[in-house]
Amino acid sequence: MEHSKVLPLLFLSWVMMFLQSTHQLQNSQTQVLYQLRKHLEFPKALESWGNYYGDLCQIPATAHMSITCQGNSITELKVMGDKLFKLFGMFDGSSLPNHTLSEAFLIDSFVTTLTRLTSLRVLSLVSLGIYGEFPGKIHRLNSLEYLDLSSNYLFGSVPPDISRLVMLQSLMLDGNYFNGSVPDTLDSLTNLTVLSLKNNRFRGPFPSSICRLGRLTNLALSHNEISGKLPDLSKLSHLHMLDLRENHLDSELPVMPIRLVTVLLSKNSFSGEIPRPFGALSQLQHLDLSFNHLTGTPSRFLFSLPNISYLDLASNMLSGKLPLNLTCGGKLGFVDMSNNRFIGTPPRCLAGASGERVVKLGGNCLSIFGSHDQHQEFLCEEAENEGKQFQGRKVGILIAVIGGGVLILVFFVLVILLLCTNRCSCCCSREKSVPQTRLKVVTDNSHTSLSAEVLASARLISQTTKLGAQGVPSCRSFSFEELKEATDDFDSSRFLGEGSLGKLYRGTLENGSSIAIRCLVLSRKFSSQSIRGHLDWMSKLNHPHLLSFLGHCTQTSGEHDPVATILYLVYEYMPNGSYRTHLSGQFGMCSKVNSMSKLNLSVLGNSMLLEYCLFVESFSEKILTWPDRLAILIEIAKAVHFLHTGVMPGSFNNHLKTNNILLDEHKIAKLSDYGVSAIIEENEKLETKSETHKSKKMAKREDDVYNFGFILLESLIGPVPTTKGEAYLLNEMTSFGSQDGRQKIVSPTVLTTSSQESLSIAISIANKCVLLEPSARPSFEDVLWNLQYAAQMQSAADAERKSDTSS
Repeated sequence: MEHSKVLPLLFLSWVMMFLQSTHQLQNSQTQVLYQLRKHLEFPKALESWGNYYGDLCQIPATAHMSITCQGNSITELKVMGDKLFKLFGMFDGSSLPNHTLSEAFLIDSFVTTLTRLTSLRVLSLVSLGIYGEFPGKIHRLNSLEYLDLSSNYLFGSVPPDISRLVMLQSLMLDGNYFNGSVPDTLDSLTNLTVLSLKNNRFRGPFPSSICRLGRLTNLALSHNEISGKLPDLSKLSHLHMLDLRENHLDSELPVMPIRLVTVLLSKNSFSGEIPRPFGALSQLQHLDLSFNHLTGTPSRFLFSLPNISYLDLASNMLSGKLPLNLTCGGKLGFVDMSNNRFIGTPPRCLAGASGERVVKLGGNCLSIFGSHDQHQEFLCEEAENEGKQFQGRKVGILIAVIGGGVLILVFFVLVILLLCTNRCSCCCSREKSVPQTRLKVVTDNSHTSLSAEVLASARLISQTTKLGAQGVPSCRSFSFEELKEATDDFDSSRFLGEGSLGKLYRGTLENGSSIAIRCLVLSRKFSSQSIRGHLDWMSKLNHPHLLSFLGHCTQTSGEHDPVATILYLVYEYMPNGSYRTHLSGQFGMCSKVNSMSKLNLSVLGNSMLLEYCLFVESFSEKILTWPDRLAILIEIAKAVHFLHTGVMPGSFNNHLKTNNILLDEHKIAKLSDYGVSAIIEENEKLETKSETHKSKKMAKREDDVYNFGFILLESLIGPVPTTKGEAYLLNEMTSFGSQDGRQKIVSPTVLTTSSQESLSIAISIANKCVLLEPSARPSFEDVLWNLQYAAQMQSAADAERKSDTSS
């Protein structure tokens, strides 16, 4: 009986000891978490920890924090901070107020604390302001399978010890300030499937060790400074996504893995022809080879790949005629072949007849009826012939150099033999003058005019600039009678509006084509030579997202006092009007309901009107969805980037407004009134004889960035009445800081068609363009990259949403 009483007591004591030991173990893990929160200086994402007194393994996950436990150990820790506002330019690894953690932060101590979570398999610490050189002791987390430290301020080299994390499957270090070369010991990570090191400062060659990562599916090294040859990647048999955009790779394109779905190689210096095996990548959906130095004619099979949907070959040196019977794949929705050297008639599937496919062919020498964005065919043929001749000259120079080297070698052998012979005959002094003279002749002949040719072709600055230099005809000069006839003598029914840049009319030429005519009133002091200079510069610009400038007319007007010169600028007409009109609908009483009053309406009980307005705004075909707005913003950013860097002299103050972005019948965006502000500025200078304009020169680049920021803001919240202006927009920006604030001011159409990631990136860009000092604002290249990244995030979210819906 006594024995039976003892057994339950023993069992109970054993259970108590077990529970006590478990509690102690959980306490140790909890202490590590609280220490990490302290190291990270109590970020908002971890505020809930301070008011939670239970087991942190049970704390509810949020969009910015989650903890997963297994047994008594933490296996997953994910924290996303709010330091999304990254700096552009250089970073030296030290603390920066409002960007990084404070000077008290020590990354070595932080990582030491982190390694006490020995069972950790997933670690994600994003946008927390972590800075400093990444310690190699991270390898102590030897169970780690997923590591994401993106959007921080990690500096220096990636520690070689990271290759000791042999269980690692995903490594993401995007958006930091790593420099030096990419570690060439990554092949020890045999389980790695995702490697993403985008948007850092990595230099040096492409690491050969990556080619031995047999399980790799995603490889992203874009926006770095990696240079040299891209090796054969065919052994990466599981690779689906390859992103090497904006580096300095300058080899020919290598053989690619057969399972690739996405290939992004734009803005490098790849040369040679597009390899024919590219036409056998049956799973390929997205191929971007734009802004390289590729030559030859692309394979017809590239266009008919069964899954290809996006093909960008723009701004290369591709040439020749495409077969008229070329077929396009059924899924091909976007093709950009602009700014190359193609000639002949485009194939039917690329002729733009189908509304299902967007095709961009501007800046070539194609025979397209009624097109104003093609060069004359002989220019492309001359450019191609010059390229071939230059290649021939390079071969000839190489042969000459080799031949000269052989002759010099033979010559020295003869000299040595002669010296030996003369030594024997004691006639050395008489023979020395001959080899000296011959050596000088050989040396002189081995040099050619190579340097001038190399300098002329060393960089492809702009296809348009090159063709312009070869004699592209200037724009047409219209007679005043032609313009009067086209506009019914400038009848009020043809009047489109008036702004700071003059009146605008719509006209119709004799051949039936529609035009837009801008009327500028200029001072008589404005010389005809200066006007011709501006017009000649505008006529040579050729970009798919710049409104085509067709011609001009000048007329002296006695109606003005004093007598003035009227300059008429003739452009192509855009049937879909301005971008601004597509940002919200004008539906009677709904046009008066802005985002704030919609909120008030719901509070006051006017839910029927609110629902009706939201329904109209959401489903009107006229209103652009967020993906459409992003596409238009990217197109305009490309145009402005071209005006800044693709022409000489650059144009930096281009009067950027939503009203000056025009849409064609396919809702492709084009920027209008570029260059006109320079004419207006010079005219004002002549009229006022003021020197104040000189001080604006340094701020011009920032003017465009600043104004583009407001275009982006209007894209987010809808058009703002001109009476409210910039002050209203700046005030509205303060609401972007919180989720509730965004819900109140962002357009319902944008909210319902955008992903959270894409929206956050867009808001961040707007903040940088508008709120930073001029010297700290991003370049348009940076703006364009961020917009393209936002579009990529949006596309991924749309694909995931579509997949969820279909399943």
